[in-house]
Amino acid sequence: MKKIILIITAVIFISCKKEENNIPENQGLVKNKSAIEYGKTLFEGEGNCIACHQAEQKIIGPSIQEIAKIYKDKNASIVSFLREESEPIIDPSKYDIMKTNFAITEEMTDDQLKALEAYILSFSN
Repeated sequence: MKKIILIITAVIFISCKKEENNIPENQGLVKNKSAIEYGKTLFEGEGNCIACHQAEQKIIGPSIQEIAKIYKDKNASIVSFLREESEPIIDPSKYDIMKTNFAITEEMTDDQLKALEAYILSFSN
């Protein structure tokens, strides 16, 4: 009888176990946050993109609107550029400055880079 109670208790314990969130930390979209919102968080936070890129005006780098327009017009991939898999298409003379930031983007997941791209391209409207 004790064995049956022990087995039933074990089954109940296992079936009531708290479900884990299978989204690894820092892996893509945060629950309840759109890609654009997540991209904005990365752009202004750990990506530190905002240090050189503003929404409507060029400071060190081109504006987000300019980046969005050119990448959309050329059907180019911002993710590929941030992965250093494609050449700069906006202002190649500033490429050496941008290269210092690739240390940050190479640590980002594909989902994070896609969220950054979604945020930037949201300025093309």
